[in-house]
Formats: sequence, structure tokens, C-alpha cells
Amino acid sequence: QPYTPHHPYNPYNPYYPSYQTPSPVALSQWTTTAAPAASTTTPTSSSTPSPTHNGTVPDSLDWREVGVEGPVKSQGTCGACWAFAIMVALESQYAMKHAGNVSLSEQNLMECSTQNYECRGRNTAIAMEYIAQNEGIGTEKSYPYLSYQTHCRYSTASIGGRDSGYVPITSGDENALKKAVATIGPIAVGFDAGHSSFQYYESGVYFEPACSSSALDHAILVIGYGTDPEQGDYWLIKNSWGTSWGEEGKLARNRDSNCAIATEAVYPIV
Repeated sequence: QPYTPHHPYNPYNPYYPSYQTPSPVALSQWTTTAAPAASTTTPTSSSTPSPTHNGTVPDSLDWREVGVEGPVKSQGTCGACWAFAIMVALESQYAMKHAGNVSLSEQNLMECSTQNYECRGRNTAIAMEYIAQNEGIGTEKSYPYLSYQTHCRYSTASIGGRDSGYVPITSGDENALKKAVATIGPIAVGFDAGHSSFQYYESGVYFEPACSSSALDHAILVIGYGTDPEQGDYWLIKNSWGTSWGEEGKLARNRDSNCAIATEAVYPIV
């Protein structure tokens, strides 16, 4: 289906006005030290191989249209994108399987998943394994986000969600990612976001010719996909920089030019 932005349509590549400035996190995010990619992390017994799907999938899909997606969140000046991508992916799975929306605690994950780098980077696989081994994660209400690290204050009395591990999508395979988005739901992915065109993105189908297929400096959520007759195939992406960035916190990303979007793609098992 044609891509219809919330703002007036901008031609491809989308423009970013000179008066617009990126959010504080956009300025600090690019200096974070990335943790090892999920695709290179040794899976534990709770992890399973990427699923195969031989059937057809829809040509376009937007999980917002069926009420799976909650509001866009903001990570503030803390480089905790990894925690936001995982929590929103887990929230989406709960919404799909339990017919209800729950907001889970990024702060809980950031402070208690000690193998990660808190505000300085991420490893999505390790974080999902932490939730499984911890037998749950707190709700946002019981453990609100602060945008900085203190100490672990998790209580089993405030569990809002659980997973039993994670599933990695075949690295670099955008077709496998498309099938996973269609059959599983929103997928947490790594992304090469270290470009001013991304930091200042406003609307339209995003394309960055300098994107890398291996440089992962951000984590986001793929919530759908489609095809525009003029701009071609695109991914629908949900960011964690609040609603003032992009199209109310979301972006349409050109498919098949990667930006590392399929290099590290995972989802939680619920």
C-alpha cells in the first residue's frame, strides 16, 4: 500500500528543516559503546532457532491498526535504547496473546540486568535472557523510568511480564524479518542510526546511502512494512525518542538497503 505519513508528504529522501534540532538523546546516543550483537551471543537452553514460514504473508502490515502498539516512549538522555526496544517488543507480545496492554519497566531492566551497559550500550539477547532467568520484569508504574541509573529495586510483587528466552532472526535476511513481523509481531532490531539524516528525520520514506550493514549504534522496533508505488518497499519503525521526533515518534525506512536493520533482530518468547 502507498505510504501515508502523518505530516504533509515529503519527497524521498525526506527533508529535515534547518531550524529543527535533534533531541538530547540524539546528540548523546552515537558515542555509546555497543555490546556484542545478539547474533553473536551464545544462545542458552531457553533460546530456539529462527522459525521457518513457508506460507505467504501479506504485502503490507501495520500492527498499530490492530491495537497492539502502545504509546511512543522517550529514553531521554540515557542510551537505554536496548531496554526500550525489548520492553516494547515484550509489551506487544502480551497485547497479542493476552488481549490487553501493559507498560513494562525499562528502568528495571537497565538497573538489574547487570551484564548490560545501562546508559552506555546494549545487548538485546542478554536482556531477554535476564527476564527469563529472573522469572519476570516489573511494571512501569511500580518501577518508573528515570533516564539515569541508580540501583536494582526489583520486587517479585510488581511483575508485569515474563518471557522464556528469545529467538534471533537469521542475520542479514530482510525476507526472514518480514515473515517474522507478519507471523510473530513487532521485532526488536539493531540499527545504524549514526547519521544526521536520521537524527533530524521528520517524515517520508527514509533513505540514507551511507548506511552500514554492520554498524549497530541504536535499537528500535519494526512494527510493520509496506510498498509505496514511488518510494518502493519500506519498514515501519517505532523509535524511543518521544513523539517530537519523526512522525510522532515513528519512521518509514526504505527496505533492502539495510542500515543493519536485519543484522541483529530478535523477539521474546511469551
